[in-house]
Amino acid sequence: MSLDSVTQSVDEAVSGFFEPIAEWLGEVVFYTVPVGDADLPLIVAWLVVAGLVFTSWFGFIQLRKFKLAFDVVRGKYDEKGSTGEVNHFQALTAAVSGTVGLGNIAGVAVAVSIGGAGATFWMVLCGLLGMATKFVEVTLGVKYREVHADGTVSGGPMHYLPKGLAERFGKNGKTLGKVLAVLASFLILFFGLFGGNLFQVNQSYAQLVSVAGGEDGALGSSAGALFFGILVAAVVGIVLLGGIRSIASVTSRLVPAMAGIYILACLTVILVNITAVPDAVVRIVEGAFNPQGVVGGVLGALIIGFKRAAFSNEAGLGSAPIAHAAVKTKHPASEGLVALLEPFIDTVVVCTMTALTIVIANPDSWGEARAGQDIGGVTITSDAFETVLPWFPYVLTLAVLLFAISTVLTWGYYGLKSWTYLFGRSRASEITYKVVYTLFAIAGSLLTLQTLIDLADAFLFSLAVINIIGLYLLAPVVRRELNSFLEHVRARKSGGSTGDGDGDQESAKTTV
Repeated sequence: MSLDSVTQSVDEAVSGFFEPIAEWLGEVVFYTVPVGDADLPLIVAWLVVAGLVFTSWFGFIQLRKFKLAFDVVRGKYDEKGSTGEVNHFQALTAAVSGTVGLGNIAGVAVAVSIGGAGATFWMVLCGLLGMATKFVEVTLGVKYREVHADGTVSGGPMHYLPKGLAERFGKNGKTLGKVLAVLASFLILFFGLFGGNLFQVNQSYAQLVSVAGGEDGALGSSAGALFFGILVAAVVGIVLLGGIRSIASVTSRLVPAMAGIYILACLTVILVNITAVPDAVVRIVEGAFNPQGVVGGVLGALIIGFKRAAFSNEAGLGSAPIAHAAVKTKHPASEGLVALLEPFIDTVVVCTMTALTIVIANPDSWGEARAGQDIGGVTITSDAFETVLPWFPYVLTLAVLLFAISTVLTWGYYGLKSWTYLFGRSRASEITYKVVYTLFAIAGSLLTLQTLIDLADAFLFSLAVINIIGLYLLAPVVRRELNSFLEHVRARKSGGSTGDGDGDQESAKTTV
């Protein structure tokens, strides 16, 4: 029996078993309600409302403290002797690498195909709202992190939900928090294996095959797929062994490089078509409030834009605080401010650049997709670049590979923290996880397992329900931490020193 037939049999067997479960859970998690002529997924509304609430609660912090966030990333307010494993910039790039990926390339193309150019406007708005949510969850991630005896750090919803709820609501809060922590750990772990690992490897392999001669090319065979999977697994395994310091070291170089390559290509198309830019901007704004040919009209364009942004930047899902928790800081809110830059980079910059490139280039495939033909998102984006850069499919392949590897690395770390919360931090436990995770990377080049990937998506967005409830309940804690850090900033500017203020003492009490 050939390897191809074996993998096909596995795909069919897994799909046959899990498909009913995935369909049922998908219907529940992504349940839609009719709004005019469009359908609104309630989970997207849940995420957007959270962004609105936290934007109001913290007085448009994403705008007021945007410059301060950049100052913190640059190390302007660093303090010697701060607990943690990585600096602010490394923590940011590690978290960004988990969100910036194929969704920014293919997902955006799908969004502007379904929702028209106007979907871009609503996508940007949702990204701006998500900045406030990200600030809240990451501040909590650092506030309630655990610092282990060996200096390593663990954080995320599995830590701030039980600790924070116990601190605010006593015994009952502690019990509820522990239950939610176990659920959060399982959901993150499952998505990490299938969505953050297997899917990324599978899609990057497919793109590589497409530019290397297709199925008849050197990499089109099962042997080529196996070679690619082993190569990616080896890279991932080696970096994972080094922990967050190693991951941050790689992503702090990889993320700027891949973002630079991609944005430079976008700018090339835009500059070549510079005279078309004003018209494209007008189409985006007019399309947001007067879309043509979009099911549901304005609401349809809004929903598509919000959905793409919510799925892309992961604000409110609880995943990013795991990476940010490892930062070296005495002030949790300092990293919360850094984290609000994440949706800005992912959605406001990268997603918008993709959308603007497609609208300006206006490739035939986009028009065909708008007319209802089934055109892949990557194809539309690639065609848009190809109007100016005929060789761009090769550059796109490189970008996809870089995006995929960085995403696999970051979700490997997220999954590890979930695994160790569930099964302990022993050396044997960690090695077991890393072996399993690298094997999934190999499987990603051989198997599709689309049903399990759909299930993983449903699991990840189930986490948003749990996580955001916790964010609402713990928002007063975040306000105290923000005030503590702003006091520290004022003292630094005046030449004084706050030392270890109340916020620092509270943070120290919650570390182990």
